[in-house]
Amino acid sequence: MTTQPETNRLAVIDTDSGFITVLVKRLEVAGWQHRVLSTPVPPEELVAMKLNAVVLDMAVLGTDGWDYLERICGMLPELGVVVCTGQSTVAQRVRGLRLGADDWVSKPCHPEEVIARLEAVVRRRRRSRMQSDVGPLIAGELEIRADQFQAFVGGRSLELTRREFELLHLLAGAKGSVLEREDIYQRVWGYSMAHGDRSVDVFVRKLRQKLERGSTSWRYIHTHFGIGDRFDPETAVEGDETMAGETAAPVGADGAGTVAEEPVTRATAESPAAG
Repeated sequence: MTTQPETNRLAVIDTDSGFITVLVKRLEVAGWQHRVLSTPVPPEELVAMKLNAVVLDMAVLGTDGWDYLERICGMLPELGVVVCTGQSTVAQRVRGLRLGADDWVSKPCHPEEVIARLEAVVRRRRRSRMQSDVGPLIAGELEIRADQFQAFVGGRSLELTRREFELLHLLAGAKGSVLEREDIYQRVWGYSMAHGDRSVDVFVRKLRQKLERGSTSWRYIHTHFGIGDRFDPETAVEGDETMAGETAAPVGADGAGTVAEEPVTRATAESPAAG
């Protein structure tokens, strides 16, 4: 018996009529079921819609846009979230991704690119669901639960963002092999890494900090400068005073040097971009 492909269901939270018209036509051709919303709805309503993904314009969300983005990303871990908004700063894009958005696209943009990014997000979600059936992965003091998009130490959650969890799950699944930065980006973000993009470096550093704060006696992620990263739990060497946040800086985008993470915080990040 041939298995019928799963239908993708999408909500578009936007008021840009020109963009919506073209996007909807392309969605229909691609076989997506869709619903257009002119205002944000409670996360509970998104659950009832049984969505695979949502595309949203930060300008439509208003002054509570960042809080809304964080809520839906936190409450709906299996929902793919793509921000598609007007011109934005690096600080705004970094903040959105750290709050849990899967992707950020700046308008004007081509609807085909938006759909391709949505498809990449949905593929990752489906792979995660399939992998969660095999049960938790135990590594060192970590219990990695794909069904909850979270890692635990002694029953306590490390409060990983969705992107951080996807990165951890990928590295842990490689069973000690070194994964190149470009490969990590392709498999976690879903498309090819642009020259100069430091997302992998930043997220590896943040993930390492959380792991070592929650499990101080272990070291989990090892960076091979100029190549990539390896997940291999090792007990901390006696007398090793390296703590989370004091580990070696990750390799730069060109693989030749070190870089410093951009000091973006919720307090300093700018307000949402205008549509």
